[in-house]
Amino acid sequence: MKKILNLKIVLLLIILLAAFFRFWQLGVNPPSLTWDEAAWGYNAYSLGIDGRDEFGRFFPLNYLESFGDFKPPMYAYLDIIPVKLFGLNEFAARFPSALFGILTVLVTYFFTKRIFYKSKLSQIYALLASGMLAISPWHIMLSRAAFEANVASFFLVLGVWLFLAGIQNKKWYIILSAVSFALSLYTFNTARIVAPLLVLILAICFWKTLFQRKKQVIFAVIIGILLVLPTLKFLFSPQAGLRFQEVNIFSDIDVIKTANQEIANDNNAWWSKIIHNRRLLYGIDFVHHYFDNLNPSFLFIKGDGNPKFSTQDTGEMYLWDLPFFIAGIIFIFRKREGNWWIVPLWLVLGIIPAATARETPHALRIEATLPAFQIITAFGLVQLLVWIKGFKIKKYLSLFVIGLIGILLFFNIIYFYHGYMAHYATEFSGEWQYGYKDSINYVLSVQDNYDYIQITTSLGRPYVYYLFYTKTDPRVYRQLTKIKRNPFGFVTVSGFGKYIFPDSFTSTLDKKARVLYISSPYNLPKNIKILRTFYLLNGQPVLIAYTI
Repeated sequence: MKKILNLKIVLLLIILLAAFFRFWQLGVNPPSLTWDEAAWGYNAYSLGIDGRDEFGRFFPLNYLESFGDFKPPMYAYLDIIPVKLFGLNEFAARFPSALFGILTVLVTYFFTKRIFYKSKLSQIYALLASGMLAISPWHIMLSRAAFEANVASFFLVLGVWLFLAGIQNKKWYIILSAVSFALSLYTFNTARIVAPLLVLILAICFWKTLFQRKKQVIFAVIIGILLVLPTLKFLFSPQAGLRFQEVNIFSDIDVIKTANQEIANDNNAWWSKIIHNRRLLYGIDFVHHYFDNLNPSFLFIKGDGNPKFSTQDTGEMYLWDLPFFIAGIIFIFRKREGNWWIVPLWLVLGIIPAATARETPHALRIEATLPAFQIITAFGLVQLLVWIKGFKIKKYLSLFVIGLIGILLFFNIIYFYHGYMAHYATEFSGEWQYGYKDSINYVLSVQDNYDYIQITTSLGRPYVYYLFYTKTDPRVYRQLTKIKRNPFGFVTVSGFGKYIFPDSFTSTLDKKARVLYISSPYNLPKNIKILRTFYLLNGQPVLIAYTI
């Protein structure tokens, strides 16, 4: 009884630590909202008012249209209550991601126990894996912004855990597993590939047990299909493939040009058509992009090149993790405890969608691999300690080794967290479209003096920031908005009310109009009157308010 109580206390401490890392100063660091975050927040605000998204679709289940991207809508629905409770602000927009990040840490504990259920060390594996996810730079950073991938990871982990529970001793959990996997399809595009692959592999590997649970499986299949049905037609529509067509390696025409040129150089020889076949070249490209996501520099030293996903001086995992991750790979195949194979298989499957993209490595697109990395690392750490103990070294030497490991981890955490909280916002505020909020607050204070406000699009998607920070009533916005859609499905909001978002500024809209310009500080026209300058946190000017 005392042992169980102690385990619960340790798990509680891990969850509290995860909550601290994810919620502390959530509204101010990252220093500003990306346009996707602002769109999630405003769509939640809109859905909470009249059940319609920003463009007027009533309770959309198949997608949310956003900047020409057709996103799974789950995050917006999860954000309705936080926006109602906390108002339309940065904290509320990010709340679901932070909350589900913490829940993923909790579920990782139960999931890891199910994986290694036959092992005497299953509790230790589980606590260490959830603890490592709680302090993971990768998971912390993706939990502190409105990244729907972070919510998708929760549903994937929950789905596999419930499936294993249903296989082992709780038959009806299979139905809950189907619900969780179905919900992941409404959350992030990567999950729409990873979830079906996981379900297929699990069904094949446990088909005998599933056959013995026919009643539960039939219910699970029916409920799963019913839940997926509202979005099924859209998944096979041209709109669903727009984002994939934009970023995937298979639409790179240069590969075909290279293949044709090489074949021509070999005088169209039959053997050259085999060696330089474009399908083979695409396959090589796929393998190259796949293993980019396992680059040691990306994982353990510098992290993702995009500052939104990394502080740039700490890897997606700690350097401390490296020896234990390597040991984990070795030991997990040697020991083969319980359903061990799920962990490496999950890691392999989770990278597949990201490998089709041109931009690799990519921490967000492979977040579906978490917590496989942490489980392998935890397994390696435990097995190394067991291996060291096998040498029957003196107790004080064992304590010294454990203490040294703990100290190294402590300093790794302090280095990352200090950099993130003390320096990150100042260094990278420009990467987060910083400046919009300050400039909008200024516009609100003076807009009654002007007929029109023209706002630069140089920072990207200004209209959604004006909707967000002015808390524009969506019913009013839909009546006033000016929308353009091109043949490729991309949507542009050129203005609403007195706010205009032109591709390039005109001096005035008419000779008598009073116009306030919010522009970037570069290539400004002559003879203007600068009213206010807005700065990044590093002191660099980012926006200028002026009149002519």
